[in-house]
Amino acid sequence: MAFEIGITTFGEVTRDPVTGAAPSPRRRVRETIEQARVADEVGLDVFGVGEHHRGDFVGSAPAVLLAAAAERTERIRLTSSVTVLGSEDPVRVWEQFAAIDLLSAGRAEIIAGRGSYTESFPLFGYDLRDYGDLFREKLDLLLKIRERNPLTWDGRFRAPLVEADIAPRADGAAIPVWVGVGGSPASAISTGRLGLPMALALLLGPLSYHRQTVDLYRAAAEEAGHDADALPVSINAHGYVGRTSQDARDVMYPYFAKGMAENNHQRGKGQRLPRAAFDAQSSPNAGLLVGSAQEVVDKLLAYHELYGVNRTIIQMGFGGMPQKDHLDAIERLGTEVAPVVRRGVAALEARAA
Repeated sequence: MAFEIGITTFGEVTRDPVTGAAPSPRRRVRETIEQARVADEVGLDVFGVGEHHRGDFVGSAPAVLLAAAAERTERIRLTSSVTVLGSEDPVRVWEQFAAIDLLSAGRAEIIAGRGSYTESFPLFGYDLRDYGDLFREKLDLLLKIRERNPLTWDGRFRAPLVEADIAPRADGAAIPVWVGVGGSPASAISTGRLGLPMALALLLGPLSYHRQTVDLYRAAAEEAGHDADALPVSINAHGYVGRTSQDARDVMYPYFAKGMAENNHQRGKGQRLPRAAFDAQSSPNAGLLVGSAQEVVDKLLAYHELYGVNRTIIQMGFGGMPQKDHLDAIERLGTEVAPVVRRGVAALEARAA
């Protein structure tokens, strides 16, 4: 299975910690599409937009942004990262991503998640006490929509469907549906039982943080009769590829620390990450994918060897990094990191065969 490397963005509208300037939402939206275009041009495999429903993000409608990106790109896969499925209507999610699939000639994906940011639930009239049940039921519906049309279905949280014609359909093959998991063993087990690809989010912590989660996922998949070795697993982490090791850390730190403090779950109430802690999280045994091109290559290969992952999606620019720095890192990731990692993974897999 080929190793895929991509990027994702939340489109933060954050005041620059260096200049004090705040970008307009219009500017952030246009920059998001430019990031997709550059990622495509330099040969990356995946571009994602995260879903948030607050004024400090522009990603409240990822499908709209991904549709725009479809018109500016030719090859790269286009995914949500994530779709907060518990507060969405799966029928509408399918319709939107099927439209993206048609626009992009079959490049749409969905990463469905429970949502670590929960502002969308009260916004759309859902009770957070139903958080887990909402996700399970709506994932079931989304998968059934993908399987067949017309569809008859009944559940607790939406009106029943009776021979419903849900269109358009995907462009050729069915749209891939991944499940975003933040490390919960129960989530990993349920995803494995369903035989769905798993996208693991690693914010801060040791490189080995998700080892047990991946083992539980694969064991549950095997027990349910799936070929666990054939199921894709992704690590989604923060990072930055700089000209040098020091340059990468110096460029990323002020924006990442600002984002951690201001764009966290309890908006504006996060603690500022000390530089020493950030540097520790950038070390070879920690999770951040920040450093020179060679450092990022080495860590991606370490992720592959540790977990058997075959995809990594990196969130670069968190906290409102200037577009030039962001695009420079995307270019380095595509031209200096991705080809080396792909060759390295292919060599490792050839030796293991």
